[in-house]
Amino acid sequence: MAMVERRVMLEAEELTKDFGNFRAVDRVTLQVEAGSVLALLGPNGAGKTTTVRMLTSILKPTSGWARIAGYDVVSQPEEVRFRVGVLTEQHGLYERMKALEYLDFFARLYHLDDRTRRERPRLLMQRFGLEDALDRRLGEFSKGMKQKLALVRAMLHDPPVLLLDEPTSAMDPQSAKLVRDAILELRRDARTFIVTTHNLTEAQLLADRIAIIRQGRIIALGTFEQLSRAFAGVPLMELRVHGPLNGIAAELSSLVQVVECGDDWLRYRTEEPERTNPQIIRRLTGLGVDVVTLSPLQDTLETIYLRIVEEDEKGHRNDGNGFSA
Repeated sequence: MAMVERRVMLEAEELTKDFGNFRAVDRVTLQVEAGSVLALLGPNGAGKTTTVRMLTSILKPTSGWARIAGYDVVSQPEEVRFRVGVLTEQHGLYERMKALEYLDFFARLYHLDDRTRRERPRLLMQRFGLEDALDRRLGEFSKGMKQKLALVRAMLHDPPVLLLDEPTSAMDPQSAKLVRDAILELRRDARTFIVTTHNLTEAQLLADRIAIIRQGRIIALGTFEQLSRAFAGVPLMELRVHGPLNGIAAELSSLVQVVECGDDWLRYRTEEPERTNPQIIRRLTGLGVDVVTLSPLQDTLETIYLRIVEEDEKGHRNDGNGFSA
């Protein structure tokens, strides 16, 4: 069966933004396909917010270009804004308004028809567990409720692209899971996301690809597996046996690099686990050793992120392009 090529919904080429002599974003190049999530990670001041503002036609690039759903962010800003939903760090909620009238106000700005203006706010509020707050003033909302309402506002006009800045900040675990599940559900409907977050566990759960930006440059871009292989090195495996090791580590040292041992477990690295792991099982079976578990130990995104930033600080990969896969 032929593979169906997915449409690129968001693309940027050499996108650059200068403020006087300060370069906030330095030649950022990205492509995000329909139905995928890109996590944009980086320390404070790295250029994430400036990048998002250029992608939403709020800031004009100094050089380079970007398109959303095929529309240029400079020459076609109205088309871009209609196709993008944005959740910003500062919500700018009108706290004297009630939730329903607030959403109706924005629905009118988007020129939604009467039926859509009546139905969609209620459906979205219900999706995020806010159906009982429709007639409450926004000033009475908790931080987490305000965050969810701002997300409802971003989705009000049913945009194909959503740019979300810290979408689950200030939320309790149950609410955060609700939002993550909604993102994954919307992705199945071919929605496209860029999510900026400091929650690296959340980024690992949500993202198809990860971009790490530092000092305005993309220093690493790829899937979690690609970044893990490039920066965490040779895969690490953990073997647990029934009873003490009794020389098993020495027995296996001819096959793999044993790096750590305990009473009934050891860890080793191997370039080709698909080849060496069966060899290890066969050897241990021949020795009468009962294997309890043999499993990979995957580095977390936090570990890999810190390693990438550290290497960039040292200049190990500072060639202006970073790692890309």
